[in-house]
Amino acid sequence: MRRTVAEHQKAVENLLADAWKALLDANGHDAGTPVPLLEAQGRVLATNLVAAIDLPPFANSQMDGYAIHVDDEQPVTIDSIESTSYQVAATIAAGAVPDELARGTAAPIMTGAMLPPGANAVVPIEKARPDTFAPPGETVELPTTAPGTFVRTQGSDVQQGEAVIAAGTLLNAAHLGLAAALGCTQLPVARKLRVLLLTTGDEVLAPGDPLAADGLPPGMIYDANAALLRASLADAGLEVVQSYVVRDEPAALLRLLEANVGSVVGPDGRAEPSCELVISVGGISAGAFEVVKQALANGGPQSDMEFCSVALQPGGPQGLGSFRGVPFLAFPGNPVSAFISVEMFLRPALATLLGTPVPRQRVLATLEHALSSPAGKQQIRRGIYSGPAFESAPSVREVGGQSSHLLGALAKANALITIPAGVTELQAGAKVEVWLL
Repeated sequence: MRRTVAEHQKAVENLLADAWKALLDANGHDAGTPVPLLEAQGRVLATNLVAAIDLPPFANSQMDGYAIHVDDEQPVTIDSIESTSYQVAATIAAGAVPDELARGTAAPIMTGAMLPPGANAVVPIEKARPDTFAPPGETVELPTTAPGTFVRTQGSDVQQGEAVIAAGTLLNAAHLGLAAALGCTQLPVARKLRVLLLTTGDEVLAPGDPLAADGLPPGMIYDANAALLRASLADAGLEVVQSYVVRDEPAALLRLLEANVGSVVGPDGRAEPSCELVISVGGISAGAFEVVKQALANGGPQSDMEFCSVALQPGGPQGLGSFRGVPFLAFPGNPVSAFISVEMFLRPALATLLGTPVPRQRVLATLEHALSSPAGKQQIRRGIYSGPAFESAPSVREVGGQSSHLLGALAKANALITIPAGVTELQAGAKVEVWLL
């Protein structure tokens, strides 16, 4: 029986949730691994980040202007037409620690400079008369101003002791900027889960293989899947610890799995799995040399796999299960099919279970041309998305065709066009869901 895309998505999520239950439960008690601040982008914060200082750490000026003292009962604003004469005090530069401001004086102050004791408001320089900074001892006319005007009070952004970034947050540039402002040089992040990646086929050569030293031999192809999937998995927050090209020999595949899936001694001296996920590419269709299916379909004490058809194109053949208790996802071998499998099944499960990666942004766009789609299958087409512009709605057009070997089209695409399983014809101008890459 053929599965729907939603059914297989749930099956993958359940497989990973069950296999990783102990790991996911431990994450809430794990202090994480400290990494340098600039290496933390795209990682998951392991523990709450608590502010060690106030932000701002001191009251400071929001403008270039004059720092003054205003009586609290004064109910007027910076737009008042009334003015008061002040004697000009010493200038306060950013980074300086100023002396207390005497009543009736106004200190020239620069943006970000510490507000002097005794001051509680700032008048922008353009409101002063004259509207240039006067030297100390001279007189300046300033409009009547309300207390607190153009003052950034201490702790108005972040207060010391406040949890400012929650554990489990996927760290972005703004988070790193906040951490830097709090004086952090490193952040504790959750460990990336490790993947064993296998690409299959007697016809596959890794780029740089000596067999291709004099050119690609007849009947052979370079392995695109290893590079494509490694990059895709890294973008999803996973770490590929080993990547192999496997020939179409079931016994050789089993030997490789036995050598690479098991327990190793971790840095703390305890046994831990050598990887948390195995992904294979190819060898699961209906051909005569489907090495993954032949090696693992019969079960046995080490493997528990099922192979099925999903109502998806490309990416219909799928396999999932485990080897030695480690979850195993088997994807089809055509590069676009493998890429779509990661996008449709693995990334959503990781986002739900681990909080990373950020789910793909989904938008509606107008189709620039007609499309047809086979009945009963959800189609994923590569597309070029044009975002909304002045008086122009977002639109998308297909690039390449529906065939799953068209890597050139995938390289040009910035979006995936999704066509529901029950839709066979779409006219130009139709609204379609688009996943932005």
